[in-house]
Amino acid sequence: MTHGDTIADGLVAGAVAAVLSGAPSTVHALATRRDPLQATLAAGALLLPGERRRLALLLAAVPVHLALSLGWALLLAALLPHRRETVHATLAGLAIAALDLGVVGRRHARIRALTLTPQVLDHVAYGACVGAVLSVRRRGRASR
Repeated sequence: MTHGDTIADGLVAGAVAAVLSGAPSTVHALATRRDPLQATLAAGALLLPGERRRLALLLAAVPVHLALSLGWALLLAALLPHRRETVHATLAGLAIAALDLGVVGRRHARIRALTLTPQVLDHVAYGACVGAVLSVRRRGRASR
């Protein structure tokens, strides 16, 4: 596998995970009649901490979410072993949750205000998505 393969795998895995990983918190928010965009607004507040306007925070969330999703996926693509990627990446998702929510999030009121379990589940889903995509892409290359 080349360095270019690792980068491509990470970018594809990160993009897929960026789209799908918010499902747990979105479902939870809808089921509990809360705003499903609260986590997105919190992500936007990382870039614009004093901002209160919803649209500005939503727009700021896009580059924040993409940068985090792609960055973590590139790191995972480079570091994860070439077997059982989904298991390893799912566990990595838990570790990322501890860092994102426990260390970084503790300093930001909008992140602290989020319900913890759905946010952890989003991170687990993120890791599972990254791992599944890496596994499929690596297996596909190995079978050529």
